[in-house]
Amino acid sequence: MHFLPEKIDNYVVNHSQQEPELLQQLSKETWQKVLNPRMLSGAFQGRVLSMISKLINPKNILEIGTYTGYSALCLAEGMQLDGKLITIDKNEELEDLQVKYFQKSDYKNQIQQHIGNAIEIIPTLNEKFDLVFIDADKSNYVNYFNLIINKINKGGIILSDNVLWSGKIVEELDDKDIDTKVLLEYNKLLNEDHRLETVLLPIRDGLTISRVK
Repeated sequence: MHFLPEKIDNYVVNHSQQEPELLQQLSKETWQKVLNPRMLSGAFQGRVLSMISKLINPKNILEIGTYTGYSALCLAEGMQLDGKLITIDKNEELEDLQVKYFQKSDYKNQIQQHIGNAIEIIPTLNEKFDLVFIDADKSNYVNYFNLIINKINKGGIILSDNVLWSGKIVEELDDKDIDTKVLLEYNKLLNEDHRLETVLLPIRDGLTISRVK
């Protein structure tokens, strides 16, 4: 969904940095072989994630929702040389594709994969994070936030994807639409939590940047 006029959106994309070749290959293979390829972060948002990570220069990154590994590789571009990126996804069928591209990257020794339920895995992590990217099942966004908020260093950043949910967040709510209901609660939480400073950006399907005070 375009939240800007399509011509403006295309101009923005065409005047932003292009994705590296490895990510072009991963994007192509995702579209060829994987169901729901629209879940891919994509070239423009990937460059946004990369830029934010480079500005932060995080030592430890946590990603909730790996999909095919595209966003993890974008975030890793800003990671410190001795840093670590932990990524969690419940879909074991995508693990081989993730590994294939992680191993081709410059970050193959810094990316740690977990396959399973993030709700169960996050409490087992002992690291403190400088950057957290939440891009998994929307119905658990509030749960993920509550699990990670005390694992983030002061000044750390939480990035939350799909927070505009194709515009559903401003439409009449269907009581059966749990994802939209939780996203409304989540967006309110990020905006009102006294521990955070939050800006919601209308990039693609909505990307929130929250800084831990």
